[in-house]
Amino acid sequence: VQLVESGGGSVQAGGSLRLSCAASGYTYSSVCMGWFRQAPGKEREGVAIIEGSGDVVYADSVKGRFTISKDNAKDTMDLQMNNLEPEDTAMYYCAADCQYGATTTLRRPLLTWWGQGTQVTVS
Repeated sequence: VQLVESGGGSVQAGGSLRLSCAASGYTYSSVCMGWFRQAPGKEREGVAIIEGSGDVVYADSVKGRFTISKDNAKDTMDLQMNNLEPEDTAMYYCAADCQYGATTTLRRPLLTWWGQGTQVTVS
C-alpha cells in the first residue's frame, strides 16, 4: 500500500496549486480518503475528506477555495487549491481508510495509510 503526493511548491498569495495523490496496492474506490496539513509548530489538521460514496467535507478555513476530487478508475485523489493564503503554508499529506466518518476524521485524523507529504509555501 503506497500513497504518493505531488504538486506542491511555492506560490504567491492569491495563486493556485493542484495537489495529486497516487494510490497503489489497494482498491481505493470505496475507501474514505483525505488531505491533511501540518505547519511548523502546529498539529496536523484536516483539510478535506472524500467518502467512498463521493460525499465531501471541508475545513471551514478552506471552504470555497479548495476542491477535493477522486478518480476511482485511476486510484488518484486531487486537491485543487485556489486563492491561496500565507496561512495555507504547510506540509500536505494524503491519507486513506478513515477510522471514523468524514466529519470526525477532519478533527481526529485517524487513517490507516499516509503519504510522505508535499510542501506548499504561500508568500
